[in-house]
Amino acid sequence: MQHADALYLFNAGRNHAAYQLLGAHLGAEGTTFRVWAPNAGRVSVVGDFNGWHGEVHALQPLGESGIWSGTIAEAVPGSLYRFEIINRHTGDKLIKTDPYARGFEHRPGSAAYVVAPSTHVWGDGQWLAERATWDWQRAPVNVYEVHAGSWMRHPDGKPYLWRELAERLIPYALAQGYTHLELLPITEHPLDESWGYQTTGYFAPTSRYGSPDDLRAFIDACHQAGLGVLLDWVPGHFPQDDWALARFDGTALYEHEDPRLGLHADWGTHIFNYGRHEVRSFLMSSAHWWLSEFHFDGLRVDAVASMLYLDYSRKAGEWLPNKHGGRENLEAIDFLKELNAMVHAEFPGALTIAEESTAWPLVSRPTYLGGLGFSMKWNMGWMNDSLRYFARDPIHRRWHHDELTFGQVYAYSENYVLPFSHDEVVHGKGSLLGKMPGDDWQRFANLRLLLAWQMLTPGKKLMFMGSEFGQQREWSEARELDWALADNLPNAGAHRLSGDLNRLYRDLPALHSQDFEAMGFEWIDCHDAEHSVLAWLRWGRDGSFVVVAANFTPQPQHGYRLGVPVAGEFVEVLNTDSAFYGGSNLGNGGVLSAVPGEWMRRPANIEVTMPPLGVVVLQRAAD
Repeated sequence: MQHADALYLFNAGRNHAAYQLLGAHLGAEGTTFRVWAPNAGRVSVVGDFNGWHGEVHALQPLGESGIWSGTIAEAVPGSLYRFEIINRHTGDKLIKTDPYARGFEHRPGSAAYVVAPSTHVWGDGQWLAERATWDWQRAPVNVYEVHAGSWMRHPDGKPYLWRELAERLIPYALAQGYTHLELLPITEHPLDESWGYQTTGYFAPTSRYGSPDDLRAFIDACHQAGLGVLLDWVPGHFPQDDWALARFDGTALYEHEDPRLGLHADWGTHIFNYGRHEVRSFLMSSAHWWLSEFHFDGLRVDAVASMLYLDYSRKAGEWLPNKHGGRENLEAIDFLKELNAMVHAEFPGALTIAEESTAWPLVSRPTYLGGLGFSMKWNMGWMNDSLRYFARDPIHRRWHHDELTFGQVYAYSENYVLPFSHDEVVHGKGSLLGKMPGDDWQRFANLRLLLAWQMLTPGKKLMFMGSEFGQQREWSEARELDWALADNLPNAGAHRLSGDLNRLYRDLPALHSQDFEAMGFEWIDCHDAEHSVLAWLRWGRDGSFVVVAANFTPQPQHGYRLGVPVAGEFVEVLNTDSAFYGGSNLGNGGVLSAVPGEWMRRPANIEVTMPPLGVVVLQRAAD
């Protein structure tokens, strides 16, 4: 792209690769620095190459673009730097980090450094070619959500670096049957406790786990092993640190001046001004950067609801309506549509997934149909209803049967992901296991039941690390998962079940090929609230099906008759009460026969044993 064109598109909000223009760029004559600061009277680069003195290396304005530029021979790879900005109206001096920096010094330092060009040689060409044509709507998508710094650590408490993590995490995720990893934000952030959601480096991988090329090597290794990698990306807000984006040139540049538009009181963060052209170029370029330079397979976009609504978490008088008098953030809506259109056009097969917790329509429908254009949306309603139900003592569950069945009313209005995310195992909420009622046996039985409920319900899947083996303590970013628990018999059983469920979902078309289509699901019986029993069919596009029967009480159900589509022989392909998983081993060993005879409006019926707090999955023996 020609320099003048890049400037024009940046100021017009249509430069999706503005990182090629701004930031620090190595060249034959040194490092060229460019920064957008339209309200500055002077901009200088200060760094370890000039004693951090602002009078040494002043930048020059590029016309009326608001961008300042200059080349410094003394700045070399590894040089630390910041921008010294003098506001032209007040004369105030600000010391700011580079919004387009590609690397930062290790915390608690916050200076950027000049990053040398990548030397990583990618080996994932086949993966990317296959990704470009994969039918993700009909493929199994099962995501393992990971916080890189606390999944596993060295004995001295230090986190694994990217290349070390690759040696452990990749074979683990594959052995468990996951299709994708999703990394909590690994964009640079100053505070560990923010888990990456208080981003200060929108183009810089955090220094906690190694160099940018180390991250490239990790993702490359994932791809070559057959594992996708998604990035948790945060365009909804940014922190107020005075050395970062906030009031960057002494004015509200990236944010709104009015706190009724520009401040998230709940999080103590600023809201991006999505209507400002240069801010749109910045955010679009950040998304483009991670997908192009690091080969991420998609973005999970954080806190979309907070972007869509001007009155999000605000009382009357604390927000300003849009030009039509409504509560919708029109600029944010346009930005999200543009983002999704760009990703899907330029990165075939890459996914965009919205964390959106309201009933906003058409989140995962194409923009040309009036939707926001996301590939998928987290089903927060299903998650909340499920966790509320499972937390109840089984004796009371008969009165709350609809908490499990209601989800099918809207299940196909969006392309849903069924999440059990990090947000559900922190801040006093306890672990998934900790939410389960009853004695130890019942708690683990309920956990196994919950894992099966997620995997056998239509929708793509996401599980936060540790829940797959029954982590007992709630998650903390300051320590590794309690891996020692995995050797305990109940935890080991849950762990084995999680892997078997993942593989069953992956391998059976009936369980994934119609995740987003109503014809892929059919209730056998959703009305037996008295016994807290549910039974349903999952159908594949190839005509295959499985029978699922779930008992949500500790009372076994013997000789429970179900209507099925055909007579013939069936086998039990999974039973969460198996002794192999830590259960009581009550089930349906051998072959079961479905006999002709209408039952539940189906031409054949079968009698099954339903174990306590358990799920059984039946498949035709011929299949």
